[in-house]
Amino acid sequence: MTAHLITRFKNVTPDGAIIEWVVWRVPKPVPPSTHGFKYRAVFVVDGVRVIGFDNERGKGDHCHLNGQELPYRFRGIEALVENFIAAIEAWRAT
Repeated sequence: MTAHLITRFKNVTPDGAIIEWVVWRVPKPVPPSTHGFKYRAVFVVDGVRVIGFDNERGKGDHCHLNGQELPYRFRGIEALVENFIAAIEAWRAT
């Protein structure tokens, strides 16, 4: 079994920022993650990643916020998208 695309979204906002996420169902978890999804979500402003969520092999589920890499507890695709959008809204409010 190969990876199966679950969702893909990309938007360029009126101010030129990029919001993008991609989620795949994978046959085996991406270690050390224990769930069956591979994902990445990114918010880019002026060519710089400001916010990111992903589960890279060897690192597992984590996020990039304010220049820091932090652990992230994956609770499903819907929660991932909600957390990602909330992080963007919080960043824009500063």
